[in-house]
Amino acid sequence: MSETLEIEALGAQGDGIAQTPAGPVYVPFSLAGETVTVKVKGRRAVLESVTVSSPDRTEPACRHFGACGGCAVQHLEGKAYAAWKRAKVVHALQSRGIDAEVDPLVACSPASRRRVAFTARKVGKSAVLGFNAAQSHHVVPVSECPIAVPQIAAALDPLRELAEAVAATPKSFRLLVTATRTGLDVAVEGAGRLGEKQRRRVVDIVLANGFARLALDGEVLVESDKPVILFGDVSVAVPVGGFLQAVGAAEEAMAGLVVQHLRGGKRVADLFAGSGTFALRLARDVRVHAVESDRAALDTLDQAARHAPGLKPVTVERRDLFDRPLVARELDAFDGIVFDPPRAGAEAQCRQIARAKIGRVAAVSCSPGTLARDLSILAEGGYRVARVVPIDQFLWSPHVEVVALLEHG
Repeated sequence: MSETLEIEALGAQGDGIAQTPAGPVYVPFSLAGETVTVKVKGRRAVLESVTVSSPDRTEPACRHFGACGGCAVQHLEGKAYAAWKRAKVVHALQSRGIDAEVDPLVACSPASRRRVAFTARKVGKSAVLGFNAAQSHHVVPVSECPIAVPQIAAALDPLRELAEAVAATPKSFRLLVTATRTGLDVAVEGAGRLGEKQRRRVVDIVLANGFARLALDGEVLVESDKPVILFGDVSVAVPVGGFLQAVGAAEEAMAGLVVQHLRGGKRVADLFAGSGTFALRLARDVRVHAVESDRAALDTLDQAARHAPGLKPVTVERRDLFDRPLVARELDAFDGIVFDPPRAGAEAQCRQIARAKIGRVAAVSCSPGTLARDLSILAEGGYRVARVVPIDQFLWSPHVEVVALLEHG
């Protein structure tokens, strides 16, 4: 049975929130101030129509919006969208008692995502390629993707053909597609085990479409060229499935803030260093010690540093900073630190940084909540939050990156 609801707020995940006698109901694709007709299913509802629209409602950029679960808020006007994302950071900091001014959101342009994770599934003799519908395992096939760089968007048909060729299971599987300077790098996970005939067909598709590399569950099946990206002006051969910031311009914005903040020091520690996003840029000016638990990423960083001319010395250390953070006496060897942990944050490491007296710290995070927790630990240790910059790189999604710059004393 249909109901009429008044949307009072836009929630943190991009759903409109209506208050009812039974409690809050979350309505995807609705906005604050709207009157909507829905079918309620527990705490969530399916939007049927909007009878009173918000002035912040705009026309979605993609024909698949509303069915595809890849984007949550394409219907939200640009200025309101930027304010909503900035507010997520403000609220997270306030919840931890951190009084810091938050910069305006650094915008993300359409057609800029260089790394896209598609979902695929074999259907009959063909395959569908797209994204899961929201709150569902149903794969919505896409014929366009306005967030992806043109190199990926133009390859949707060949990628669909590749998905059909590698599918050896009726279950959904993943294609992580990265646009590199030498071609598309495709890492397939969970497609099943291929027979020899399938493998030959897959190789033919990769070569015919000029893809740089294809890996199946971590095994490189074909590599016509090393997939290469630039961290600043340093060439880096991307490891299979290795971490990479999704948008190049967002990475440049983050790195620019970090490098500027830590410039002038003598020795900097890059913690959770990955393949060198920050380390290889910082090394133009300072000596860098990079710490990372993933061997492939660390080897990639080490090789890139060894072959790049003009860098200051870069040392590397393989270490799980969750289980064994650098302790205060080790940190005393550095006058600057940058850390960019996974979504869980860097609580244990921050407790050690709080005990040290590092002149400058740059904290990078994809989770405002865990970042706020970590910053509160550092504040208790005498660090001052000098600047907070939210950066958008997952356009039209609830996710926001943050760079926080701190000084001791």
